[in-house]
Amino acid sequence: MPQLAPVVLKDSLNVDHTFNPRGIVGGVATLAESSGVPIGNQQLTVSHTVTAAGRHKAVLKASFPVVQNVEVSGVTRPTVVRTAYLEVSLNVDAGSSTQERADALALVRNALGASLFVSVFRDLEDVY
Repeated sequence: MPQLAPVVLKDSLNVDHTFNPRGIVGGVATLAESSGVPIGNQQLTVSHTVTAAGRHKAVLKASFPVVQNVEVSGVTRPTVVRTAYLEVSLNVDAGSSTQERADALALVRNALGASLFVSVFRDLEDVY
């Protein structure tokens, strides 16, 4: 069973982002990268559940808010102007092997770097 601990991830410019544990509520672990403005914290959540059918479901969710200072009635305050969301889930049969799950994870990890998927996710292009 993994212990909730800081996670360091690199962005597209190879800059490190440290996500620190914020807690576990209802079986969902939360990590956040502090931006100095709490509404602007980038956040990751991870969970594992077993469905009623006995399948194992692991879910990773991420949110990436963009904050700008907005002036309202002469008062400047940080405001979330948009947020990007990402969700990855794995839903496997209880009889799946460690190798099957490792292969699925590796294939998806590699797929996200393939030009087809980069064009769709990063460049927002349609597939033809």
